[in-house]
Amino acid sequence: MSSAIDKATVDKATVDKITVPVVPEVAAACGSADASTGFGLYLHVPFCASRCGYCDFNTYTAGELGSSASPASWHEAVACELDIAAATLRPARPVSTIFVGGGTPSLLGASGLARLLGDVRNSFELAPGAEVTTESNPESTSPEFFAGLREAGYTRISLGMQSAAQHVLAVLDRTHTPGRAVAAAREARAAGFGHVNLDLIYGTPGESDDDLRASLDAVLSARVDHVSAYALIVEDGTALARRVRRGELPAPDDDVLAGRYQLIDSRLAAAGLRWYEVSNWASAPESVCRHNIAYWDSADWWGIGPGAHSHVNGVRWWNHKHPSRYASTLADGVLPVADSETLTADDRHTERVMLKIRCSTGLPINELTDVEHSRAQDFVREGLLEAAPGRLVLTDRGRLLADGIVRDILTA
Repeated sequence: MSSAIDKATVDKATVDKITVPVVPEVAAACGSADASTGFGLYLHVPFCASRCGYCDFNTYTAGELGSSASPASWHEAVACELDIAAATLRPARPVSTIFVGGGTPSLLGASGLARLLGDVRNSFELAPGAEVTTESNPESTSPEFFAGLREAGYTRISLGMQSAAQHVLAVLDRTHTPGRAVAAAREARAAGFGHVNLDLIYGTPGESDDDLRASLDAVLSARVDHVSAYALIVEDGTALARRVRRGELPAPDDDVLAGRYQLIDSRLAAAGLRWYEVSNWASAPESVCRHNIAYWDSADWWGIGPGAHSHVNGVRWWNHKHPSRYASTLADGVLPVADSETLTADDRHTERVMLKIRCSTGLPINELTDVEHSRAQDFVREGLLEAAPGRLVLTDRGRLLADGIVRDILTA
């Protein structure tokens, strides 16, 4: 295909001629959205300089893509999808949160990310005080990079640190040096970003408690206002899964993971960062990630880019995964929907329980049926849930067993 898409096909003057989603459920959902609720955009950058052994995200290195796609053709396609999305979504809704993820968005550089945000503004109105986040690999950032993002209008930075131990990064196939993430966080703060997140992964084979303590020391020295920490999951089809299957590395141990989580929580809490979702901690209410809260609140969002998922008005859909297929579909003026599902009332109930219970604000009791409420009381008696006015909140011990608690509450 061409390395560029003719933007005349999505010019505002001819936008009514665009072929809207070929999936009727998507078209119906977008034509009757609730304009009173918040609305977010997720933009997926599928490019990485190298592939991390644990990652199963929809990402591609230059060698994997070859000549079939490029950042230039991807960017043209993204601008096209934004225009079609804005034309399809009715009534029009201002964007409250934007999250640029990947992949490695920072490979686009400050100018590429500024152009991306400019494309959003060309298609959508941004709500006053909109949160605009981009993920970044520490190695592809600099003081000039962060200054460019601030000038472009980004308000929040999320940096993939994972660990401060070199041997742990090596197992994960991470390419950045151990100290670079903290240095990047400091550069972001110096550039004027008040909201900076560092991501950690815990439970990597070969990681010790002391390794994790050193990582936490490094995180706290950066004085960031947000930390995300995720237990390592060995995903099928990844290089890490193949190494575990061959016996080269041990699988993560559940008891070890529980102990590491408690260590993380106690250290962060002592430093003034409080959990607001099982895997996320913030120093103040204004420091929480509003985009992720929208996910946990089952709000509406549109996923832009190859393989991105969307949810509007009880309908979920996802795009074609390969950048070439994604771009060629959009070149025809059609949204690149690979498939969709319409959530039933039971589906939506299950998701609300699963998501709400993970948050410190708790699960509203009125979300539960009488039978489910009775089951939840068993966990209150066991000290895994705490009853608060009108809601149930996971205790510290309950957070370690959140998935099992949800399953037992919902299962007859």
